[in-house]
Parts: sequence; structure tokens; C-alpha cells
Amino acid sequence: MTRRWLPVALPARPLVYAGVAAFATGFSALATLRHEAFNSGRFDLGNMVQAVWSTSEGHPLRITDLQGDQISRLAAHFDPVLALLAPLWWLWPSPAALLVLQAATLSLGAFPVFWLARKHVGSDRAGGAFALAYLLYPATQWLSLDDFHPVALACPALLFAFWYLDQDQLLLFGLFSFLAVLTREEVALAVAAAGVWYALGRRRWLAGAGVAVAGMVVATVAVAVVIPHFNDGRSSTFYGRYSEVGGSPGGILRTAFTDPLRLLEVALDGNGFRYMAELVLPLAALSLLSPLALLPALPQLALNLLSTTPTQTSIHFHYTATIIPAIFLAAVLGAGRLERSGRLGHGSLTTLLLAAALASNYRLGAIPLWQHLPGGESLQGDAALVTAHDRIAQRALELVPADAAVSSTNSLGAHLSARERILSFPVIRDATWVLADVTKPSYADRIDEQAEVAMAARLGTLRQSKRWRLVFERDGILVFRRR
Repeated sequence: MTRRWLPVALPARPLVYAGVAAFATGFSALATLRHEAFNSGRFDLGNMVQAVWSTSEGHPLRITDLQGDQISRLAAHFDPVLALLAPLWWLWPSPAALLVLQAATLSLGAFPVFWLARKHVGSDRAGGAFALAYLLYPATQWLSLDDFHPVALACPALLFAFWYLDQDQLLLFGLFSFLAVLTREEVALAVAAAGVWYALGRRRWLAGAGVAVAGMVVATVAVAVVIPHFNDGRSSTFYGRYSEVGGSPGGILRTAFTDPLRLLEVALDGNGFRYMAELVLPLAALSLLSPLALLPALPQLALNLLSTTPTQTSIHFHYTATIIPAIFLAAVLGAGRLERSGRLGHGSLTTLLLAAALASNYRLGAIPLWQHLPGGESLQGDAALVTAHDRIAQRALELVPADAAVSSTNSLGAHLSARERILSFPVIRDATWVLADVTKPSYADRIDEQAEVAMAARLGTLRQSKRWRLVFERDGILVFRRR
């Protein structure tokens, strides 16, 4: 009977290896082509490139902020893992190295998903179906294409950590959790929540409590000590995103006690429901059958839903990195419960999962092919196409000396960030070169209609200034050099 369902004609393990290789190769190429087509940005790919480049040059994690000051990357986010990538830059000094690393590392998350499903659902083929569902999961694919963010590396690291925690191998769980928390400050909250799940779900009270406490301590130190230390004593600049619910961790906590309905009102708006549906439906909502295992997703999910920043409630950005592992853990455990109940056999369960994964990828995924089919996802479908305009932009970049201080618009800045000073136009300060692409207007890190107006005004000033000489102008690409 088992040989009648859809994926059974192929052995599971070779299929998983082939899927991992295809994801790593395909999305590495797609991310690199998007960069070559100038669809990456100074924020955030260029920001990470500068931090890695500076570390490779002996100045750990030094970057240029929006105001043109030289600061530590740790003043913005706790992601010291970037310093560990300096040897990669020595071997491959290109932004493409980070993009390939991100896609390849994300693909490895299919292995712990396979192991978890094989254990809890009871067959290699169920494990293979879940591994393929991970590789087809829309949020996983978009995570590989959202420029480069170190927190993306937390996604597979947490999946490995959850597998070893499920196996009661606490040392290996600790190792992968440690790697994960180096990628961003809130990742430690996911680890702490995993400790709570381990305590409640497995009755490992002492070990679970220890993990939970350790995760909370790391998150607190990162947010309350490390970031303010490198930010001249100031707290995170990202608290402004939560102005509607308190504006700080303490403020949000007070709102939770004094006006809890306000939290629900902000979190459960139309975008919030759509966002949560796009997270759970691609796995046939199996994760809802094991709600306790969703605990590690809750910290980041709450941060996203309570934020006023629209990108945080979108599966197209890196804010899903710590949610994806918990979604898959819960889906696997939910599928195991469903299978043991006798309501669905292996074949029906696997068919349901793969049908949901394929349908959701068709409607929401990042594969460019879908834009050519009725109803398929068309978002950024042409983002990897290198045009004549892009080749002109590349010629303009070649005019700039490698050691020059540069001010540029966002899309050009991603290609100019491997240097000591890279400023975000219109901030110029000590820059000796200014590059702007008026077809992709940006003003600092803002990309909107107001940015187009503000950029045009600033460029008009540069044209009239006797301090600057226009040395290149073609197809909307302008290069100015200080006289």
C-alpha cells in the first residue's frame, strides 16, 4: 500500500540530498544574480559586507552608520558571528560569498527536519516529505534572498539544536544554540522558550529551567549591556518600532498589565492574521496540533506582530528566521500525533503535506518560474535579470578607487561597501565620490516617493556646486567627484 503515494517511487534519503543540493545551488545563484542586477542594498547587504571586510582588515565589526559616523556593528545588533566570517572574506572577497553562505547554510536545515520527522512520524519517506516541505516553504526561500542577514544562519542552527534537544543530547544542543545566539539578540529568547518546551513537554524540569534561564540571561546581557556599551550608553534605536505599545521592553510589559487589549489590537490586525496564515498553512496547519512546540516561535512572533514596521509581518524578510524552526518542530510533532491516532496513514499524511507545500510555494514562493503561470507568485520575479542599465551602473562603479570615501544611494552602496568609509546619500561629509541611481531613488535607507523628491533636490545642489564635478552621467546613473 505504501508504494501508491506520490513520492514513494524514489528513496527518501537520496531525494533529500538532491533537494538540499538543488536549493543551495539554485538560491545561491539567484541571490548572486539579484545582487548583480542591483537589487540588493547598502541596507542591509552592504552593512554586513562592511562589518566583515573591516574585521578582515583588523578593525572588528566597524561600520559607517546613517549619520556617517564610524561605529561598531554591535551598537545596532548583537550579531558577533559576523566577525567569524572574516576568513571567508580572505578566501572570497566578494558580497557573493555571504549570499552563497546564507543559501547553502539554510539548505542544511532540511537534515534535522528529516531526522525529526523520521523519528516522530515513523518512516524515512515521511522524513523526506518534511525535508522537501522545508525546502519548498515560502518563508525559507525568501529568507535566502533577503540580502544577507546573520540571523538567517540561526534558522538551521536552531533546527539542529531542537533535534539534539529532542534526543536529550544537551551538549550538542548547547553548541548549536550558542552558534544561533551569536546571530542576533532576540535569538536567545527562542532558546529560552525551547527550554520551557523541554521542561513542560518532556518533564525535564531542571534541564529545561536551566536552558530557559541561560537564554534569558544572554538576551538580557545582549540588549541591556552589550548594545548600550557600543552605542554610547543609549538603548537600541529600534525601540521606536514599538511606540504604540510602550516603546521599550519595560514599556511593553507595563502595557501588558495596564492595557492588554491594546497589545491584542495592534497584534491581531488584518496583516497579523494574514502573516500567521502564511506561516502555518504551507504545512497544512499541522503545527497547530502541537501548540506547546510553538513556544520557541512566540518571542519573535510577538516582536513582529507588535511592531509598526510592515516588513516584520511579511514572510519576504529575515524576521522569520527564528519562527521557521519552531513551526517545523511543531508540525512534525503534530503529524506524529495525527499518525498515531490512526486518522491518517503515512501515505495520506505525506500526500497532504506535499500538496500543501507545492501549492503554497506556487502561490507564495520565490521561484521565478511561477510568474509565468496563472495565479503563480510574481513578486520580484525579474529581480535576477541583469539589464543594460545594470551594466552601465557597473561601469560607473569602476571609476571609484577602492580606498575612496564614498556616498551613494542604496542599490549602488551594496557594491561599494568593502571600504572604510561608505556613507548613505545624501550624507556626504568627507566623501570624495558621490554615486546616485535616479531610477532607484533612496534617501539614506528610505525608499519611497519622498525619497525621490529629496534625492532630486540634493543632486540639483551637487550639479550647481563648484566643489563637485560630474564625471559620469548615463541612463540615470550619476557620478560626482570632489574637486
